[in-house]
Amino acid sequence: MTQRGRATRPTGRPRGGEAPRGGDATARRNRLRTVIEPVVAGAGYDLEDLSVSRAGRRHVVRVIVDADGGISLDAVAEVSRAVSAALDDAEAAGGDIVAGEYQLEVSSPGVDRPLTLPRHWRRNVGRLVKVTVRSVAAVPGQRAEQPAGDRQVSGRVVEADDERVVLETDAGRAEYGHAELGPGRVQVEFSRLDEIHEPDEIDDDEDDVEDEER
Repeated sequence: MTQRGRATRPTGRPRGGEAPRGGDATARRNRLRTVIEPVVAGAGYDLEDLSVSRAGRRHVVRVIVDADGGISLDAVAEVSRAVSAALDDAEAAGGDIVAGEYQLEVSSPGVDRPLTLPRHWRRNVGRLVKVTVRSVAAVPGQRAEQPAGDRQVSGRVVEADDERVVLETDAGRAEYGHAELGPGRVQVEFSRLDEIHEPDEIDDDEDDVEDEER
């Protein structure tokens, strides 16, 4: 079973009490991505999401990473150390990466992560999903062969590649191009709860976190 875990760096990075100079949230996240994405890719993983939020007077930098076959808790911790070192090096070189104290959290995706990219579908072969299927009329480059109107489809992912997804539904197998599919959602099956590992968080910061951006 592949563990889904989180590694945190709860001590943050003090900056001598100086006032934040980070600019707007989008610019801050872009600076972080410039430093973090090459580190994650170099370790053999995909950077799935990067967000920054506020927890009291500090920022919380959340990094979501994944790979084919999932990512173990040990690997998450290894990536966390590499990302932390890269951020330290970037700040030591004079970069104003976060502006103020921050806490780094690195984790793998949970089952509530929407399936939006071909690799997301590929990594969830065998799972039951629910997805909005767009009408043919709404798909660019295709002729309208059915009335316009999206519909919800539930089925098990039996095949997925860069071009298509095949679902096993109550009505039989159905094949869809990625352009036809909205974000998919993995459905929790009680018979498979033993496959889902809730991460143990190493975090002694009890401040309420207010989302600044996603």
